[in-house]
Amino acid sequence: MAHKFEIWKDKAGEFRVRFKYNNEVIFSREGYTSRASARSAISSILEYGPDAEIEDNS
Repeated sequence: MAHKFEIWKDKAGEFRVRFKYNNEVIFSREGYTSRASARSAISSILEYGPDAEIEDNS
């Protein structure tokens, strides 16, 4: 698969989420106190992301 979400636990004990495409990190999220919260963040991105507006402030 060319793209995927990853959840991992950092040194501070927080769960982190990142999205990778072709093994390159496209974005990552802040730390969460539980794995369930990290999964919920992924669900929100999948649900609301496809319709997200693009804001270009350049």
